[in-house]
Amino acid sequence: MSSSFSLKSFRDLLNKPWKIFLFPTIKSDHFYLFIKLGLTISIIFLISHFFYLSISYQKPQIHYNPLALKQMFQSEIPKTLPPTSSPPQDPIPTNLSHIVFGIGGTYSTWKNRRHYSELWWNPNVTRGFVWLDTAPPKNETWPKSSPPYKVSADTSSFKYTCDYGSRSAIRIARILKETFNLGLDNVRWFVMGDDDTVFFSENLITVLNKYDHNQLYYIGGNSESVEQNIVHFYTMGYGGGGFAISYPLAAELVMILDGCIDRYADYYGSDQKIQSCISEIGVQITKEPGFHQIDVHGSPYGLLAAHPVAPLVSLHHLDYVDQFYPDMDRIDSLKKLLAAYKADPGRTIQPSFCYDHTRNWTVSISWGYSVELYPYFPTAKELETPYLTFKTWKTWSDGPFTINTRPISWDICRRPLIYFLDQIDVEQEKTQSNYKRYPSPIHYECEHADYVQPLKIQYVNVSAPKFSASLWNKAPRRQCCEVINSSDSQVINGSDSVIQVNVRACQQFESVTPH
Repeated sequence: MSSSFSLKSFRDLLNKPWKIFLFPTIKSDHFYLFIKLGLTISIIFLISHFFYLSISYQKPQIHYNPLALKQMFQSEIPKTLPPTSSPPQDPIPTNLSHIVFGIGGTYSTWKNRRHYSELWWNPNVTRGFVWLDTAPPKNETWPKSSPPYKVSADTSSFKYTCDYGSRSAIRIARILKETFNLGLDNVRWFVMGDDDTVFFSENLITVLNKYDHNQLYYIGGNSESVEQNIVHFYTMGYGGGGFAISYPLAAELVMILDGCIDRYADYYGSDQKIQSCISEIGVQITKEPGFHQIDVHGSPYGLLAAHPVAPLVSLHHLDYVDQFYPDMDRIDSLKKLLAAYKADPGRTIQPSFCYDHTRNWTVSISWGYSVELYPYFPTAKELETPYLTFKTWKTWSDGPFTINTRPISWDICRRPLIYFLDQIDVEQEKTQSNYKRYPSPIHYECEHADYVQPLKIQYVNVSAPKFSASLWNKAPRRQCCEVINSSDSQVINGSDSVIQVNVRACQQFESVTPH
């Protein structure tokens, strides 16, 4: 009953007048012809559209502005951040005016450590501040030779849960932010260090000029002691050796730094906290071997006499190692090294090796620091490996270190004669450095026949052209040298013997290979 009613109702609906308008009567032949024509037109349209898209895909897209499209969908950038697309690199090379130093210190330690900063700080030229925990008394005059000071903000609201550390790590970590917030103009790099760090500014500039300051860069070096890198990080620029942060990275870092410091409340040091916050941005450390934490005790001789082929940028922990030169106190010893640095910054403690095949002697030079004379032919690999003259930072052990070391031989006839810098003369584009032999610290010397002639040599004179900073833009290569008076020694002052060595660029296919 219900089905027949439904069918009748449907027929009545179709018989209504408006059906003629919507569904006109079409003969079957015409209907099929209409369908075929429609399908043919549709196929032709689809094929044509397919070829059009294929051709358009291969052509350069010039019908829209990519920059405008990017800006349309891009959220507004905070004013403290640089643009996401870096501008072209500034044609003006980085110089000292582009760097701002942040030095971590305390009022109580500054009196004993200020002489380290005053060795390298150039008043009214170098930019930056030493950040203190408290202001000096009002009746105390701040030395003009020291960096200007600022007092760090209160950090008592921050968390610090490292049970073997000091809350001062929070204050030191925030130096970057407080320095950034000063709004100094024309800043490309923020360089952090400690109040017992000595920077070699010209070499620092040379290193920073290798990198585009418009990019996100974090540059520094590790500890020499493996135990320190395990406790802290291999991925960190150690604060005492100093590290550099480009302005764009600093701009991003300061936005998250305070909250980030609380997230890493259990970390010991300020440099750990800084690196951890930088890791949240995704930036990796760029390691430069000239930043020296000096996490060692004892004599730094091995480190300085076999320095890597890289500019000397910084030295730290100078209160904890022996003086660099014999018969001098620590500060005078540093002044002597800095005098060599001022004479030729790029060449300072750079190594050169050469053989005297006439006498079977070897000369190993650490320019501005020391010369070693061997009455035999050590390999180049031996010569570039530092002597183990120091102990690890924490446990005072013989290692492990992040550099290879070689032991000092128990056989005194396998030890070199050592000459330390005496004086340097600068002659236009050349330097003449003189090195004097000092008595053996063990009060006796080898009596083998091979040592008879070397023991007569009291001085080594080294001539070298001024080292151009542009050489560091090339693949690093140790420079070569040659012993000039190899057939016979010269006599000076009536009795003392001297040999003359020339340092120069290596020639093509030249190598330090014993014959």
